[in-house]
Amino acid sequence: MSRILFLVSSMQGGGAERVAALLCNHWTAQGHKVTLMPTFSGRGECLYPLDERVHLDYLADRVGSCSSSVFNKLRRYRALRGAIRELAPDIILSFLPHVNVAAVLAACGLKVPVVVSERIFPPAMPLSWSLEMLRRLTYPHAKGVVVQTERARRWLADCCIKATGWVIPNPTVFPLPEGMPSLSPDSVVNSETRVAIGVGRLDQQKGFDQLLTAFSVLAQQFPDWDLVILGEGMQREQLEVHRDELGLVGRVHLPGRVGNLADWYTRADMFVMSSRFEGFPNTLLEAMAHGLPAVSFDCETGPADIIREGVDGYLVPPSEGAAGMACAMKYLMEHGDRRLRMSEAAIAVRDRFSPRRIMAQWDKVLGLDKIQVDV
Repeated sequence: MSRILFLVSSMQGGGAERVAALLCNHWTAQGHKVTLMPTFSGRGECLYPLDERVHLDYLADRVGSCSSSVFNKLRRYRALRGAIRELAPDIILSFLPHVNVAAVLAACGLKVPVVVSERIFPPAMPLSWSLEMLRRLTYPHAKGVVVQTERARRWLADCCIKATGWVIPNPTVFPLPEGMPSLSPDSVVNSETRVAIGVGRLDQQKGFDQLLTAFSVLAQQFPDWDLVILGEGMQREQLEVHRDELGLVGRVHLPGRVGNLADWYTRADMFVMSSRFEGFPNTLLEAMAHGLPAVSFDCETGPADIIREGVDGYLVPPSEGAAGMACAMKYLMEHGDRRLRMSEAAIAVRDRFSPRRIMAQWDKVLGLDKIQVDV
């Protein structure tokens, strides 16, 4: 049995958080002792199902304050180092750059190996000058740096020459667990309407403004199709105004975040990803695992590692913008036979990125593949 300390920023929603929950449950099921520690100063809550044996330990509770002041950051760092001493983990795993830097620094001199992971293509989200310098200085001292694509590993080789890089994509989760809130698709779209669906935070990264523009080109020609965008975020009001200006009220639906995503994927006819950048998109994997043909912008990393062009989806050059996205969507709307063939091919992601394959790679990086445990 190994003692694993897993550090994440929060567990309030997102791709990194979902993978963190999967890994915690996997290692707990293997018989390891897992402590999951969200480090966000505001604490938050865990929105993903965890094995009851996973110990959820909020750093904010140890600090006794949810303040984001500089003084409190120092208190959180001291609390984190104290937690490492107290818990005496055999290995520390950390997600996201600011947490990664803190993990390596806090473990310095304590003889505990640290594995850190980037969950997005780093050049797509530049850090402050100071945090970037700390990343370059600390990553070579980690046992390993896990990225999600080969292109990200090339970035790591240029950025942190002495760092040891590993490429591990996200696993496909199928079937998806049920969560809250639950919202029936029938309460939003007519049972006879065909549905194009997008899922993600309502923010600049996800590019839903471009998706709305693309759908506006098609809406009049395809009155039997609606667009549904699931998720919540800072751009909700902006997107609703954009929808209204395009005359798409009643055709574009933004019902918010739902916990029964499987019902929505099953109801939909096509998945659309309009992201400006990605790491290794969970929602794309989930949608394809449910048999949805996909149309996605070919952003720098992610979609091209999942979609097989012309087999289970189409990749649109970002330079073609909303017009290119509309063209690919139109082809699938017009050709039901092609949608069906791509749907049948899409479910191959269940095996290509199966949890069994992906978890075995994580076991190897953490050195857990050589450990015998009693379950």
